Amino acid sequence: MSSLNIKDIQAPIQAEMDIFEVKFREFVKSKVFLLDKIMSYIVKRKGKQIRPMFVFLMAGTCGKINDKTYRGASLIELLHTATLVHDDVVDDSNERRSFFSVNALWKNKIAVLVGDYLLSRGLLLSVDNGDFDMLKIVSTAVREMSEGELLQIAKARKLDITEDIYYEVIRQKTASLIASCCAAGAKSVDINDEIAEKAKLFGEKVGMAFQIKDDLFDYGTAEIGKPVGIDIKEKKMTLPLIHALSKSSWLEKRHIINLIKNESHKTSKVNEVIAFVKDKGGLEYATQVMHNYFKEAIAILHTFEPSIYRNSMEQLVQFTVEREK
Repeated sequence: MSSLNIKDIQAPIQAEMDIFEVKFREFVKSKVFLLDKIMSYIVKRKGKQIRPMFVFLMAGTCGKINDKTYRGASLIELLHTATLVHDDVVDDSNERRSFFSVNALWKNKIAVLVGDYLLSRGLLLSVDNGDFDMLKIVSTAVREMSEGELLQIAKARKLDITEDIYYEVIRQKTASLIASCCAAGAKSVDINDEIAEKAKLFGEKVGMAFQIKDDLFDYGTAEIGKPVGIDIKEKKMTLPLIHALSKSSWLEKRHIINLIKNESHKTSKVNEVIAFVKDKGGLEYATQVMHNYFKEAIAILHTFEPSIYRNSMEQLVQFTVEREK
C-alpha cells in the first residue's frame, strides 16, 4: 500500500493549485443560468486534480510557473472535462466518481452541449491569449484520445487485439493526455522544443504505467478501484488478458473468447475468465510491464535539474503505480 498522499506531493505547488481552482471557476463561468449551475456542479466534484498537478510540477521542474502555466492547466482541464462529459453520454453512464454524471441529471442533449461549451472555452482561452503552441499540444491529445477509443471499439468487435495494438490504444487513449500535461507545463515556461519533447515522452511513459495499473484493478478485490470484471463485461482486451491468451492452447483461447463474446454478462463466467488470467500469469506480466514504464519515466525525469518540483513529480509518478484505486 502506498505511503504517499496527494496532499504531501502537492506541497510545493499548493498555493498555485489554490489559485488555479479560482481561475478555473472563472474560465467556466457563463451568463446562461443553467450552464453556470452545471459548471458549478462539475467544479465541485472534481477529483484529485492529478492532471493540473502534472502541468504545474513540470513547469516548476523546467522553469518558473507563470500565467501561461495556469492557462495551460486550465486548457487541459477544460478539454479533459469535455471528453469525460461526452464519454458518459457515449457509455450511457449514470455515475462518475460516485456522483451522478451530467447526463444522469440533465439528460444526454444537455450533456453533449455542455461538453461542446467546455471545448469552446478551452479553444477561446488559448486563442485570446495567443497560446497557439499550447492549443496544438492539447488538440493533438484530444484527437489521439478519440482515435484510441475508436480503435479499441473496432477491435473489441473481433476480440483480436495483440499486445502491440493494446499499447497503441492506451498510448492514444490515456498516455497522450498526461504527455500533453507535461509538454504544456514545459512550454508554459518558454522552454525550447527539445525539452518540451522530453517532457512529453516522460508523460507518455507515466500514462502507459497509469493505464496498466487501471487495467490491473479489474482483477483486484471489489473494495478497490473499479468493480471487478468491468473490462471483461465490456469486452475490453487489456494486457493481463492478452498475455494470458498468448500463453494458451488454441482450444483454451477459443473457449475464453467465446465466454467473453457471449457470456460476459454472467458473473460466474467473468470469474472463470479472471481465474484463467491469474493462472496464466497475466497479472504478474502486466505488473512487470507497468514497472518497466515507471522506470523509463523516472530515468527521463532524472535528466532534469534536481528541485523540490522534480522530487514531487517523482512522488506523483510513484503514486500513480502504487495507488489503491
